[in-house]
Amino acid sequence: MPLPILALAIASFCIGTTEFVIMGLLPEVAADLGVSIPSAGLLVTGYALGVVFGAPIVAMATARLPRKPVLIGLATLFVIGNFFCAIAPNYWLLMAARVFTAFGHGAFFGIGSVVAASLVPRNKRASAIALMFAGLTLSNILGVPAGTALGEAFGWRDTFLAVVGIGLVSVAAIAWLVPSDVAEPSGGGLLGELRVLGKLQVWLAMLIASLASASLFAVFTYIKPYLTDVSGLSTATVTWVLLLFGAGMTIGNIIGGRLADWKLMPTVITTLLAMALLFAVFTEFGAIASVAVAIVFLWGMLIFIVVSPLQIRVVEAAAEGPNLAATLNQGAFNVGNAGGAWIGGLAISWGVSYANLPLVGTALALLAVTVAVLSQSLDRRAVVQT
Repeated sequence: MPLPILALAIASFCIGTTEFVIMGLLPEVAADLGVSIPSAGLLVTGYALGVVFGAPIVAMATARLPRKPVLIGLATLFVIGNFFCAIAPNYWLLMAARVFTAFGHGAFFGIGSVVAASLVPRNKRASAIALMFAGLTLSNILGVPAGTALGEAFGWRDTFLAVVGIGLVSVAAIAWLVPSDVAEPSGGGLLGELRVLGKLQVWLAMLIASLASASLFAVFTYIKPYLTDVSGLSTATVTWVLLLFGAGMTIGNIIGGRLADWKLMPTVITTLLAMALLFAVFTEFGAIASVAVAIVFLWGMLIFIVVSPLQIRVVEAAAEGPNLAATLNQGAFNVGNAGGAWIGGLAISWGVSYANLPLVGTALALLAVTVAVLSQSLDRRAVVQT
């Protein structure tokens, strides 16, 4: 791994841990701050909304600034935000600190992916982005379980202080290892960044990202009751199954980068079709525990096979001003996360059983396939016209 991309991966590990570790600490946070667990769960929602709304604001505000100082500033924002999370005296100040921290999330991954792609030859750009995202996937295997264990043993505030320490390492690594002149912003500045948003292919790529993410989270949000009620697994076993999901994410991230460097859109379309099929299999055979466990692993792998291809798709479609578009794409994934959870919950409220919930994921995945096929057909038409 090139050292500058390693620095970005360390920061993405810190960001991933920040985002997800709160899920394992909800009972501790709720008890300490005197709120219900559902109220503590809104700290997850608040972070996601911070990503969605903060990404374009930060990207536009930094459009004319050199990339390296922006990345250092965003990594520093995470350090400061996590420190305030650790010392927050009440629920609402913790919520404010979480939202503040999330403002840098989308911009870091958006700008970071542009920087990572600029550090390697053109035929290795998706792999470079995948290497940066490796920190995010590893945070689900290492950072979140370790942070949860630390919080249970010493208190949830110590978990956030530990993330502060990792964040300081990432700031130092970016300052030391990332070249000063890397991926300088285009001469068009903010207007140039906004102009590329008029391209249909940019929006189609972001729509695919949202639908792919929604297809997963419509089901995965409710994976614990599914595995316990339908598959018959114990609550303790579910924890290990979720770790297996994180392992699948890490493997899929590596595979996705390499496949995208070879055949980008065919990789996206084939993977989304496989996801749709997997949801259908889950509906039919999810009651078999061993099958359910295997499918959860494959879910993690497939969803992250498409992450770096879709990110490089946006970067290439918005080549004249990629930073804002790449940042918005991170918001698109989070819109899918929130939208998928809402759609899944709505289906359950309308009487869809947990056993049949994966059919909702199938429908959303097939919608993503449809958009991807449309996007590829527009590519081919443009080549013919040229």
